[in-house]
Amino acid sequence: MVARVRTVAFQGIEAVPVDVQVMIAPGKVNMHIVGLGDKAVAESRERVQAALHASGLSMPSKKVTVNLAPADLPKEGSHYDLPIALGLMAALGAIPGDMLAGYVVLGELSLDGTIAAVAGALPAAIAANAEGKGLICPFACGPEAAWAGKDFDILAPRSLIAIANHFRGTQVLSRPEAGIHAAALDLPDLADIKGQETAKRALEVAAAGGHNLLMIGPPGPGQSGELGEGKLTDRRPFRAPHHSASMAAMVGGGIRARPGEVSLAHHGVLFLDEFPEFTPQTLDALRQPLETGDCMIARANHRVTYPARIQLVAAMNPCRCGMAGEPGYRCLRGERCRTDYQARISGPLLDRIDLRIEVPAVSASDLIRPDRAEKSADVAMRVARARTIQRERFERLGATRATTNAHCAPSVIEEIAMPDAAGLSLLKDASEKLAFSARAYHRVLKVARTLADLDASETVGRIHLAEAISYRMSSERVAQAA
Repeated sequence: MVARVRTVAFQGIEAVPVDVQVMIAPGKVNMHIVGLGDKAVAESRERVQAALHASGLSMPSKKVTVNLAPADLPKEGSHYDLPIALGLMAALGAIPGDMLAGYVVLGELSLDGTIAAVAGALPAAIAANAEGKGLICPFACGPEAAWAGKDFDILAPRSLIAIANHFRGTQVLSRPEAGIHAAALDLPDLADIKGQETAKRALEVAAAGGHNLLMIGPPGPGQSGELGEGKLTDRRPFRAPHHSASMAAMVGGGIRARPGEVSLAHHGVLFLDEFPEFTPQTLDALRQPLETGDCMIARANHRVTYPARIQLVAAMNPCRCGMAGEPGYRCLRGERCRTDYQARISGPLLDRIDLRIEVPAVSASDLIRPDRAEKSADVAMRVARARTIQRERFERLGATRATTNAHCAPSVIEEIAMPDAAGLSLLKDASEKLAFSARAYHRVLKVARTLADLDASETVGRIHLAEAISYRMSSERVAQAA
Protein backbone atom coordinates (compact mmCIF):
# COMPACT_ATOMS: atom_id res chain seq x y z
CA MET A 1 0.00 0.00 0.00
CA VAL A 2 1.23 3.49 -0.87
CA ALA A 3 0.03 6.49 1.17
CA ARG A 4 0.14 9.85 -0.61
CA VAL A 5 0.36 13.33 0.90
CA ARG A 6 0.61 16.57 -1.06
CA THR A 7 3.21 19.19 -0.12
CA VAL A 8 5.18 21.86 -1.99
CA ALA A 9 8.72 22.78 -3.02
CA PHE A 10 9.67 26.44 -3.31
CA GLN A 11 11.18 27.89 -6.47
CA GLY A 12 11.62 31.56 -5.78
CA ILE A 13 8.28 32.67 -4.34
CA GLU A 14 6.34 30.04 -6.28
CA ALA A 15 5.13 26.85 -4.58
CA VAL A 16 5.53 23.82 -6.84
CA PRO A 17 3.41 20.72 -6.03
CA VAL A 18 5.29 17.73 -4.58
CA ASP A 19 3.76 14.30 -4.00
CA VAL A 20 5.04 12.51 -0.88
CA GLN A 21 4.65 8.76 -1.40
CA VAL A 22 5.14 6.43 1.57
CA MET A 23 5.31 2.66 1.15
CA ILE A 24 5.75 0.01 3.87
CA ALA A 25 6.93 -3.32 2.46
CA PRO A 26 8.71 -6.48 3.62
CA GLY A 27 12.48 -6.16 3.72
CA LYS A 28 15.36 -4.98 5.81
CA VAL A 29 14.19 -2.70 8.61
CA ASN A 30 15.14 0.79 7.52
CA MET A 31 13.72 4.05 6.27
CA HIS A 32 14.87 5.55 2.97
CA ILE A 33 13.99 9.01 1.64
CA VAL A 34 14.55 9.47 -2.09
CA GLY A 35 13.72 12.30 -4.50
CA LEU A 36 16.71 14.67 -4.68
CA GLY A 37 16.42 16.07 -1.17
CA ASP A 38 19.06 18.17 0.58
CA LYS A 39 20.68 17.52 3.97
CA ALA A 40 17.66 18.83 5.90
CA VAL A 41 15.39 16.39 4.02
CA ALA A 42 17.76 13.49 4.69
CA GLU A 43 17.80 14.31 8.41
CA SER A 44 14.01 14.30 8.40
CA ARG A 45 14.15 10.54 8.95
CA GLU A 46 15.49 10.96 12.49
CA ARG A 47 13.04 13.73 13.40
CA VAL A 48 10.05 11.78 12.07
CA GLN A 49 10.99 8.58 13.91
CA ALA A 50 11.51 10.42 17.20
CA ALA A 51 8.25 12.41 16.84
CA LEU A 52 6.22 9.27 16.09
CA HIS A 53 7.75 7.52 19.11
CA ALA A 54 6.91 10.51 21.34
CA SER A 55 3.33 10.43 20.01
CA GLY A 56 2.86 6.76 20.98
CA LEU A 57 3.53 5.20 17.58
CA SER A 58 6.44 2.93 16.74
CA MET A 59 8.05 2.41 13.38
CA PRO A 60 7.06 -0.84 11.68
CA SER A 61 9.60 -3.67 11.55
CA LYS A 62 9.64 -3.43 7.77
CA LYS A 63 11.26 -1.44 5.01
CA VAL A 64 9.87 2.11 4.69
CA THR A 65 10.45 3.99 1.47
CA VAL A 66 9.55 7.66 1.07
CA ASN A 67 9.59 9.11 -2.44
CA LEU A 68 9.35 12.85 -3.09
CA ALA A 69 7.97 13.20 -6.61
CA PRO A 70 8.86 14.55 -9.10
CA ALA A 71 12.23 12.95 -8.42
CA ASP A 72 14.22 15.38 -10.60
CA LEU A 73 13.02 18.48 -8.72
CA PRO A 74 15.46 19.59 -5.96
CA LYS A 75 13.86 19.55 -2.48
CA GLU A 76 15.26 21.57 0.39
CA GLY A 77 14.09 22.54 3.85
CA SER A 78 12.62 20.95 6.94
CA HIS A 79 8.96 21.49 5.98
CA TYR A 80 8.82 17.94 4.55
CA ASP A 81 8.83 16.47 8.08
CA LEU A 82 5.09 16.74 8.66
CA PRO A 83 3.89 15.36 5.29
CA ILE A 84 6.29 12.40 5.66
CA ALA A 85 5.03 11.73 9.21
CA LEU A 86 1.36 11.96 8.17
CA GLY A 87 2.05 9.67 5.23
CA LEU A 88 3.57 7.12 7.60
CA MET A 89 0.62 7.43 9.98
CA ALA A 90 -1.79 6.91 7.10
CA ALA A 91 0.16 3.84 5.93
CA LEU A 92 0.03 2.45 9.49
CA GLY A 93 -3.71 3.11 9.74
CA ALA A 94 -3.34 5.65 12.56
CA ILE A 95 -5.25 8.24 10.53
CA PRO A 96 -7.58 7.82 7.51
CA GLY A 97 -5.53 8.35 4.37
CA ASP A 98 -8.46 9.55 2.27
CA MET A 99 -8.91 12.57 4.54
CA LEU A 100 -5.40 13.79 3.70
CA ALA A 101 -6.18 13.93 -0.02
CA GLY A 102 -7.83 17.33 0.32
CA TYR A 103 -4.88 19.06 1.99
CA VAL A 104 -1.43 20.43 1.24
CA VAL A 105 0.85 19.76 4.22
CA LEU A 106 4.02 21.41 5.50
CA GLY A 107 5.72 21.70 8.86
CA GLU A 108 8.85 20.81 10.81
CA LEU A 109 8.73 18.24 13.61
CA SER A 110 10.39 18.49 17.00
CA LEU A 111 11.60 15.34 18.74
CA ASP A 112 8.68 15.51 21.21
CA GLY A 113 6.07 15.45 18.44
CA THR A 114 5.25 19.15 18.41
CA ILE A 115 5.16 21.00 15.08
CA ALA A 116 7.58 23.90 14.61
CA ALA A 117 7.07 26.91 12.36
CA VAL A 118 8.53 26.96 8.86
CA ALA A 119 9.00 29.60 6.16
CA GLY A 120 6.69 29.78 3.16
CA ALA A 121 3.29 29.22 4.76
CA LEU A 122 1.61 31.99 2.75
CA PRO A 123 2.90 30.92 -0.72
CA ALA A 124 1.94 27.34 0.13
CA ALA A 125 -1.53 28.47 1.21
CA ILE A 126 -2.01 30.47 -2.00
CA ALA A 127 -0.97 27.47 -4.09
CA ALA A 128 -3.25 25.11 -2.13
CA ASN A 129 -6.18 27.49 -2.47
CA ALA A 130 -5.59 27.70 -6.23
CA GLU A 131 -5.81 23.88 -6.40
CA GLY A 132 -9.00 23.81 -4.37
CA LYS A 133 -7.30 22.10 -1.43
CA GLY A 134 -6.93 22.99 2.22
CA LEU A 135 -3.71 23.47 4.18
CA ILE A 136 -2.22 21.75 7.21
CA CYS A 137 0.53 23.89 8.71
CA PRO A 138 2.14 24.57 12.13
CA PHE A 139 0.08 26.44 14.70
CA ALA A 140 2.50 29.38 14.60
CA CYS A 141 2.04 29.71 10.81
CA GLY A 142 -1.77 29.67 10.92
CA PRO A 143 -2.34 33.46 11.12
CA GLU A 144 0.00 33.95 8.15
CA ALA A 145 -1.64 31.26 6.03
CA ALA A 146 -5.12 32.63 6.80
CA TRP A 147 -4.41 35.65 4.56
CA ALA A 148 -4.74 33.36 1.51
CA GLY A 149 -8.55 33.46 1.68
CA LYS A 150 -11.49 33.74 4.05
CA ASP A 151 -13.21 30.49 3.01
CA PHE A 152 -9.97 28.56 2.74
CA ASP A 153 -9.79 25.40 4.92
CA ILE A 154 -6.78 25.58 7.26
CA LEU A 155 -5.74 23.23 10.05
CA ALA A 156 -2.98 24.53 12.34
CA PRO A 157 -2.22 21.82 14.93
CA ARG A 158 0.36 22.14 17.67
CA SER A 159 1.39 18.46 17.55
CA LEU A 160 0.96 15.16 15.72
CA ILE A 161 -1.43 13.97 18.42
CA ALA A 162 -3.68 17.02 17.88
CA ILE A 163 -4.05 16.36 14.16
CA ALA A 164 -4.62 12.63 14.71
CA ASN A 165 -7.39 13.42 17.21
CA HIS A 166 -8.92 15.89 14.73
CA PHE A 167 -9.19 13.27 11.99
CA ARG A 168 -10.61 10.75 14.49
CA GLY A 169 -13.24 13.28 15.56
CA THR A 170 -12.18 13.44 19.22
CA GLN A 171 -10.73 16.96 18.96
CA VAL A 172 -11.80 19.65 16.50
CA LEU A 173 -9.22 22.18 15.33
CA SER A 174 -10.63 25.64 14.70
CA ARG A 175 -9.57 27.71 11.71
CA PRO A 176 -6.89 30.31 12.60
CA GLU A 177 -7.62 33.98 12.08
CA ALA A 178 -5.46 36.22 9.94
CA GLY A 179 -3.31 38.27 12.28
CA ILE A 180 -0.84 41.14 12.35
CA HIS A 181 1.52 42.47 14.99
CA ALA A 182 0.44 45.36 17.18
CA ALA A 183 1.51 48.81 16.05
CA ALA A 184 4.79 50.09 17.47
CA LEU A 185 4.79 53.21 19.59
CA ASP A 186 8.45 54.24 19.17
CA LEU A 187 8.50 55.22 15.49
CA PRO A 188 10.46 58.40 14.67
CA ASP A 189 8.54 61.58 13.93
CA LEU A 190 9.32 64.41 11.54
CA ALA A 191 8.51 66.83 14.35
CA ASP A 192 11.71 65.73 16.10
CA ILE A 193 13.90 66.87 13.19
CA LYS A 194 15.29 70.39 13.56
CA GLY A 195 15.38 72.46 10.40
CA GLN A 196 15.85 70.61 7.08
CA GLU A 197 12.58 71.90 5.62
CA THR A 198 13.75 71.14 2.07
CA ALA A 199 14.50 67.52 2.98
CA LYS A 200 11.12 67.15 4.68
CA ARG A 201 9.36 68.54 1.62
CA ALA A 202 11.27 66.12 -0.63
CA LEU A 203 10.34 63.20 1.63
CA GLU A 204 6.68 64.17 1.40
CA VAL A 205 6.81 64.36 -2.40
CA ALA A 206 8.69 61.06 -2.61
CA ALA A 207 6.18 59.31 -0.35
CA ALA A 208 3.17 60.75 -2.19
CA GLY A 209 4.29 59.60 -5.63
CA GLY A 210 6.62 56.67 -4.84
CA HIS A 211 9.60 58.53 -6.27
CA ASN A 212 13.27 57.64 -5.79
CA LEU A 213 15.21 60.12 -3.66
CA LEU A 214 18.88 61.01 -3.18
CA MET A 215 20.02 63.25 -0.31
CA ILE A 216 23.50 64.80 -0.43
CA GLY A 217 25.06 66.58 2.52
CA PRO A 218 28.00 66.82 4.95
CA PRO A 219 28.30 64.50 7.97
CA GLY A 220 25.83 65.28 10.74
CA PRO A 221 22.84 67.11 9.24
CA GLY A 222 20.63 64.03 9.45
CA GLN A 223 20.21 62.81 5.88
CA SER A 224 20.85 59.28 7.21
CA GLY A 225 18.41 59.72 10.08
CA GLU A 226 15.40 61.01 8.18
CA LEU A 227 14.03 57.45 8.08
CA GLY A 228 13.94 54.84 10.84
CA GLU A 229 14.04 51.07 10.53
CA GLY A 230 10.69 49.47 9.78
CA LYS A 231 9.81 46.91 12.48
CA LEU A 232 6.27 45.86 11.69
CA THR A 233 4.74 43.24 9.50
CA ASP A 234 1.65 45.41 8.94
CA ARG A 235 3.81 48.18 7.47
CA ARG A 236 5.60 48.37 4.16
CA PRO A 237 9.06 46.76 4.30
CA PHE A 238 12.08 48.93 5.01
CA ARG A 239 15.51 47.49 4.19
CA ALA A 240 18.79 49.26 4.95
CA PRO A 241 21.75 47.04 3.97
CA HIS A 242 25.31 47.97 4.91
CA HIS A 243 27.46 49.38 2.13
CA SER A 244 29.63 46.24 2.26
CA ALA A 245 26.74 44.20 0.80
CA SER A 246 27.66 42.14 -2.25
CA MET A 247 25.79 42.08 -5.55
CA ALA A 248 24.21 38.72 -4.65
CA ALA A 249 23.06 40.11 -1.31
CA MET A 250 21.55 43.14 -3.03
CA VAL A 251 19.74 41.65 -6.03
CA GLY A 252 19.71 37.96 -5.08
CA GLY A 253 21.78 34.94 -5.95
CA GLY A 254 23.57 31.97 -4.49
CA ILE A 255 23.27 28.30 -5.38
CA ARG A 256 19.50 28.28 -4.90
CA ALA A 257 18.98 31.87 -6.16
CA ARG A 258 17.73 33.42 -2.93
CA PRO A 259 16.01 36.83 -3.01
CA GLY A 260 18.15 39.89 -2.31
CA GLU A 261 17.49 43.15 -0.52
CA VAL A 262 15.64 44.67 -3.50
CA SER A 263 13.10 41.83 -3.41
CA LEU A 264 12.81 41.87 0.38
CA ALA A 265 11.95 45.58 0.03
CA HIS A 266 9.19 44.89 -2.55
CA HIS A 267 6.43 47.52 -2.25
CA GLY A 268 8.54 49.27 0.36
CA VAL A 269 11.70 51.34 0.79
CA LEU A 270 15.29 50.35 0.08
CA PHE A 271 17.48 52.81 1.99
CA LEU A 272 21.15 52.96 0.99
CA ASP A 273 23.25 55.06 3.32
CA GLU A 274 26.78 56.02 2.20
CA PHE A 275 25.58 55.54 -1.38
CA PRO A 276 28.94 55.80 -3.22
CA GLU A 277 30.58 53.36 -0.78
CA PHE A 278 28.68 50.47 -2.36
CA THR A 279 30.67 48.85 -5.14
CA PRO A 280 29.85 50.23 -8.61
CA GLN A 281 28.82 46.75 -9.78
CA THR A 282 26.33 46.45 -6.90
CA LEU A 283 24.83 49.87 -7.60
CA ASP A 284 24.52 49.27 -11.34
CA ALA A 285 22.75 45.99 -10.63
CA LEU A 286 19.87 48.10 -9.30
CA ARG A 287 19.20 49.65 -12.70
CA GLN A 288 17.02 46.83 -14.04
CA PRO A 289 14.88 46.40 -10.88
CA LEU A 290 14.30 50.16 -10.69
CA GLU A 291 13.10 50.18 -14.29
CA THR A 292 11.06 46.95 -14.53
CA GLY A 293 10.01 46.27 -10.94
CA ASP A 294 11.38 42.73 -10.89
CA CYS A 295 14.72 40.97 -10.60
CA MET A 296 15.54 37.96 -12.77
CA ILE A 297 18.29 35.67 -11.49
CA ALA A 298 19.60 33.25 -14.11
CA ARG A 299 21.60 30.12 -13.31
CA ALA A 300 22.83 27.30 -15.54
CA ASN A 301 20.01 24.95 -14.53
CA HIS A 302 17.15 27.30 -13.70
CA ARG A 303 15.91 30.88 -13.72
CA VAL A 304 13.98 32.66 -10.99
CA THR A 305 12.19 36.01 -11.13
CA TYR A 306 11.54 37.85 -7.86
CA PRO A 307 9.33 40.95 -7.54
CA ALA A 308 11.31 44.12 -6.78
CA ARG A 309 9.00 47.13 -7.06
CA ILE A 310 10.90 49.37 -4.65
CA GLN A 311 11.27 53.01 -3.73
CA LEU A 312 14.97 53.83 -3.52
CA VAL A 313 16.07 56.37 -0.92
CA ALA A 314 19.81 57.05 -0.74
CA ALA A 315 22.07 59.34 1.29
CA MET A 316 25.65 60.39 0.66
CA ASN A 317 28.32 62.93 1.48
CA PRO A 318 29.32 65.34 -1.30
CA CYS A 319 32.94 64.10 -1.26
CA ARG A 320 35.18 61.65 0.60
CA CYS A 321 36.12 64.16 3.28
CA GLY A 322 32.43 65.07 3.50
CA MET A 323 32.71 68.83 3.68
CA ALA A 324 32.81 69.99 0.06
CA GLY A 325 30.84 73.18 -0.46
CA GLU A 326 30.54 73.99 3.25
CA PRO A 327 31.22 77.63 4.21
CA GLY A 328 34.64 78.13 5.77
CA TYR A 329 35.98 74.78 4.64
CA ARG A 330 38.48 74.19 1.83
CA CYS A 331 39.30 70.65 0.77
CA LEU A 332 43.02 70.04 0.20
CA ARG A 333 42.29 67.96 -2.89
CA GLY A 334 40.08 70.66 -4.32
CA GLU A 335 37.24 69.97 -6.74
CA ARG A 336 38.74 66.61 -7.67
CA CYS A 337 37.73 65.22 -4.26
CA ARG A 338 34.09 65.88 -5.09
CA THR A 339 34.13 64.73 -8.72
CA ASP A 340 36.03 61.49 -8.05
CA TYR A 341 33.72 60.54 -5.19
CA GLN A 342 30.48 61.34 -6.98
CA ALA A 343 31.64 59.65 -10.18
CA ARG A 344 31.24 56.30 -8.38
CA ILE A 345 27.51 56.66 -9.17
CA SER A 346 26.90 55.95 -12.83
CA GLY A 347 24.88 58.32 -14.99
CA PRO A 348 22.21 55.73 -15.95
CA LEU A 349 21.56 54.94 -12.28
CA LEU A 350 21.41 58.63 -11.36
CA ASP A 351 18.98 59.21 -14.23
CA ARG A 352 16.53 56.85 -12.48
CA ILE A 353 16.46 59.00 -9.32
CA ASP A 354 13.63 61.54 -9.51
CA LEU A 355 14.49 63.78 -6.55
CA ARG A 356 18.02 64.92 -5.74
CA ILE A 357 18.43 67.39 -2.92
CA GLU A 358 21.30 68.92 -0.99
CA VAL A 359 20.99 68.72 2.78
CA PRO A 360 23.07 71.47 4.44
CA ALA A 361 24.43 71.35 7.95
CA VAL A 362 21.93 72.28 10.67
CA SER A 363 22.51 75.77 11.99
CA ALA A 364 22.60 76.69 15.67
CA SER A 365 19.44 78.78 15.28
CA ASP A 366 17.57 75.70 14.06
CA LEU A 367 18.77 73.65 17.01
CA ILE A 368 17.73 76.18 19.68
CA ARG A 369 14.40 77.04 18.05
CA PRO A 370 11.72 76.22 20.68
CA ASP A 371 8.77 75.46 18.41
CA ARG A 372 8.27 71.93 17.07
CA ALA A 373 7.98 71.20 13.38
CA GLU A 374 5.02 69.61 11.62
CA LYS A 375 4.18 66.10 12.81
CA SER A 376 4.44 63.00 10.64
CA ALA A 377 0.71 62.37 11.08
CA ASP A 378 -0.14 65.68 9.39
CA VAL A 379 2.19 64.95 6.48
CA ALA A 380 0.80 61.41 6.22
CA MET A 381 -2.72 62.78 5.75
CA ARG A 382 -1.63 64.81 2.72
CA VAL A 383 0.29 61.84 1.32
CA ALA A 384 -2.74 59.58 1.76
CA ARG A 385 -4.99 62.06 -0.06
CA ALA A 386 -2.52 62.30 -2.96
CA ARG A 387 -2.27 58.49 -3.15
CA THR A 388 -6.06 58.21 -3.22
CA ILE A 389 -6.23 60.69 -6.11
CA GLN A 390 -3.65 58.66 -8.04
CA ARG A 391 -5.33 55.32 -7.38
CA GLU A 392 -8.74 56.56 -8.48
CA ARG A 393 -7.23 58.16 -11.60
CA PHE A 394 -5.49 54.96 -12.66
CA GLU A 395 -8.67 52.95 -12.05
CA ARG A 396 -10.61 55.27 -14.33
CA LEU A 397 -7.96 54.89 -17.03
CA GLY A 398 -7.79 51.12 -16.64
CA ALA A 399 -4.09 51.28 -15.76
CA THR A 400 -4.44 48.79 -12.92
CA ARG A 401 -0.74 47.86 -12.81
CA ALA A 402 0.21 51.36 -11.66
CA THR A 403 -0.62 52.60 -8.17
CA THR A 404 1.61 55.68 -8.02
CA ASN A 405 2.78 58.29 -10.48
CA ALA A 406 6.35 57.00 -10.32
CA HIS A 407 5.36 53.60 -11.70
CA CYS A 408 2.94 54.55 -14.47
CA ALA A 409 3.83 54.10 -18.15
CA PRO A 410 5.25 57.02 -20.20
CA SER A 411 2.16 57.09 -22.44
CA VAL A 412 -0.07 57.40 -19.39
CA ILE A 413 1.96 60.15 -17.72
CA GLU A 414 1.96 62.18 -20.95
CA GLU A 415 -1.83 62.06 -20.85
CA ILE A 416 -2.42 62.79 -17.17
CA ALA A 417 0.41 65.31 -16.68
CA MET A 418 -0.05 67.50 -19.74
CA PRO A 419 1.08 70.94 -18.50
CA ASP A 420 -0.56 74.26 -19.27
CA ALA A 421 0.97 76.64 -21.83
CA ALA A 422 3.32 78.34 -19.35
CA GLY A 423 4.44 75.02 -17.91
CA LEU A 424 4.99 73.54 -21.37
CA SER A 425 7.23 76.47 -22.33
CA LEU A 426 9.26 76.06 -19.13
CA LEU A 427 9.61 72.30 -19.66
CA LYS A 428 10.79 72.80 -23.24
CA ASP A 429 13.44 75.35 -22.22
CA ALA A 430 14.66 73.19 -19.32
CA SER A 431 14.85 70.07 -21.49
CA GLU A 432 17.03 71.86 -24.03
CA LYS A 433 19.33 73.61 -21.55
CA LEU A 434 19.75 70.63 -19.19
CA ALA A 435 19.81 68.03 -22.00
CA PHE A 436 17.15 65.80 -20.44
CA SER A 437 17.03 62.22 -21.63
CA ALA A 438 13.67 60.69 -22.53
CA ARG A 439 13.62 59.01 -19.12
CA ALA A 440 14.45 62.27 -17.33
CA TYR A 441 11.72 64.11 -19.27
CA HIS A 442 9.06 61.63 -18.18
CA ARG A 443 10.31 61.53 -14.62
CA VAL A 444 10.03 65.31 -14.37
CA LEU A 445 6.43 65.00 -15.53
CA LYS A 446 5.77 62.31 -12.91
CA VAL A 447 7.13 64.47 -10.09
CA ALA A 448 5.14 67.46 -11.36
CA ARG A 449 1.98 65.34 -11.43
CA THR A 450 2.61 64.32 -7.82
CA LEU A 451 3.10 67.95 -6.78
CA ALA A 452 -0.20 68.84 -8.46
CA ASP A 453 -1.90 65.93 -6.63
CA LEU A 454 -0.58 67.23 -3.30
CA ASP A 455 -2.19 70.56 -4.19
CA ALA A 456 -5.37 68.74 -5.32
CA SER A 457 -4.96 70.37 -8.72
CA GLU A 458 -6.26 68.74 -11.89
CA THR A 459 -3.81 70.69 -14.07
CA VAL A 460 -0.03 70.53 -13.90
CA GLY A 461 1.03 74.18 -13.75
CA ARG A 462 4.27 76.07 -14.20
CA ILE A 463 4.88 76.14 -10.44
CA HIS A 464 4.69 72.34 -10.25
CA LEU A 465 7.09 71.89 -13.14
CA ALA A 466 9.49 74.47 -11.73
CA GLU A 467 9.73 72.59 -8.43
CA ALA A 468 10.05 69.23 -10.21
CA ILE A 469 12.88 70.53 -12.40
CA SER A 470 14.64 72.02 -9.37
CA TYR A 471 14.89 68.57 -7.81
CA ARG A 472 16.95 67.42 -10.81
CA MET A 473 19.05 70.61 -10.96
CA SER A 474 20.08 70.76 -7.31
CA SER A 475 22.75 68.09 -7.77
CA GLU A 476 23.58 68.61 -11.41
CA ARG A 477 27.22 68.40 -10.43
CA VAL A 478 26.66 64.74 -9.58
CA ALA A 479 25.50 64.07 -13.13
CA GLN A 480 28.47 65.96 -14.56
CA ALA A 481 30.87 63.92 -12.44
CA ALA A 482 29.22 60.66 -13.46
